[in-house]
Amino acid sequence: MPTFDVVSQIEMQEVVNAVDQASREVSTRFDFKDTDSTVSLDAKGMTVTLESASRDRLTALRQVLEEKLVKRKISLKSIEFGTVEDATKGRARQSASLKAGISADLAKKINIHIKDMKLKGVQSQTQGDQVRVSGKKRDDLQAVIASLKEGDFDVPLQFENFRD
Repeated sequence: MPTFDVVSQIEMQEVVNAVDQASREVSTRFDFKDTDSTVSLDAKGMTVTLESASRDRLTALRQVLEEKLVKRKISLKSIEFGTVEDATKGRARQSASLKAGISADLAKKINIHIKDMKLKGVQSQTQGDQVRVSGKKRDDLQAVIASLKEGDFDVPLQFENFRD
C-alpha cells in the first residue's frame, strides 16, 4: 500500500547562514552606518532578534533578513515576527520565532482536508509531528499532495518517504 509523510521542517544550517549573511550585509551597507543594527540567532536556534536605531531602520533590517531567507529557500511561512518593542536609548527591537513541526491542531486540519477530498481508500493519521497518508492507488496520493500544496496552511509542508 503506497504511503507518504507530510512534515514541516526547517533546514537550520540554512537559517544560520541567512542570519550570518544578513548580519554581514548590514555591517557593510551605507544606509545602516552608525545605526548599530544587529541580527542575531539565539543559542537554541529558534529565535532571531533584530535591533536597530529606529523603527524604519528595523523595517529595512527585517527586509534584508527576509531576502536572505528567501535566497536560501526558507519559506517565510516558517517565521513568525513578534511586535516591535522599544529598547533602551530610543532603539527598536523585534524578535522572530521559527516554526517547525506540525502541531496537533494543524495535523487535525490536514486530516480533515484529506477526508474532505473523499478519495476512496485514502487514509491519514497523525504520528507525532508528522501526518502519514496511505492509499490504495499512487494517483490518489499524488492528488492529495497536489491538494495540500494548494491548501492554505500556516507552515510550509514537505512530503517525504513516498513508498509504493
